[in-house]
Amino acid sequence: MPTDLAKSRVVVTGGSGFLGRVVCDKLAQRGCKQVLVPRQADYDLTTEAGAAAMYADMKPDVVLHLAAEVGGIGANLDNPGRYFFANMAMALHLIERAREVGLDKFVQVGTICAYPKFTPVPFKEADLWEGYPEETNAPYGVAKKAAMVMLDGYQRQYGLKSSYVLPVNLYGPGDNFNLHSSHVIPALIRKCVEAIDAGADHIECWGTGSASREFLYVDDAAEGILRAAEVLDEPTPVNLGASFEITIKDLVELIVKLTGFAGDIRWDPTKPDGQPRRCLDTDKAQKLLGWKAQTTFEAGLRQTIDWFRAHSEDAATRM
Repeated sequence: MPTDLAKSRVVVTGGSGFLGRVVCDKLAQRGCKQVLVPRQADYDLTTEAGAAAMYADMKPDVVLHLAAEVGGIGANLDNPGRYFFANMAMALHLIERAREVGLDKFVQVGTICAYPKFTPVPFKEADLWEGYPEETNAPYGVAKKAAMVMLDGYQRQYGLKSSYVLPVNLYGPGDNFNLHSSHVIPALIRKCVEAIDAGADHIECWGTGSASREFLYVDDAAEGILRAAEVLDEPTPVNLGASFEITIKDLVELIVKLTGFAGDIRWDPTKPDGQPRRCLDTDKAQKLLGWKAQTTFEAGLRQTIDWFRAHSEDAATRM
């Protein structure tokens, strides 16, 4: 039987973050009146004590584990040890405590950084174990993939119901626009908008622009996560993507056009490109979840650009 989220007590780790806020809004739209968000100041989920206290205080029926420590290429290069530890520790303690308390459902949000560096395009879930991830984000990706293995073991040994989704790169209003820790779309939007405001004649971009990426609008990702929570009871990996691919060069040119920036684009080939290509096969999501991305890329970019322009001062200082 599908999980009725409207009648469940749902904890959303990372619920105050970019993706988490949208997930919480969509839970409310589904009629869920008991949505709880553990704050980092109150519960350090990287510790056994913090995870135990969260379960004891909040008494969830369902846990949607969105919390993560993550960033762009620069942040991953600076924090490989921390990113492995924090993400592995949170999953380890939250899943073990879920078993102990007899949780109804645990949903783990994974990452496509778990895929091998040279995965054939489009990425299929069966390819997850065909090689080692791209080096700059491997610690984060391996930690998230280990959580899937843990859930599989716990389902087979203890009967813990769970699901595991792998969203492609997310973007949308409310994203992290910090130039060091953000991902490529918010960083490019901020660079272009600030260059326009400053009258700058160029922007600088990392790498060669040859790598490709796929991007998923945050509202579509949130819907996919909730569908998994409702209908999946086993942690079979499920891709969440928009089924398209764009090179970073073309992405930059599109954002330049949509923001109205008229200057030059200067590439720094001494900086890494990251994984060469990313594009997901989403047939499994359509089959198992009845889910498909609904937002066109250009429409999503326009909404994200409009949001940043309306909140640029606040976004630049708080992120």
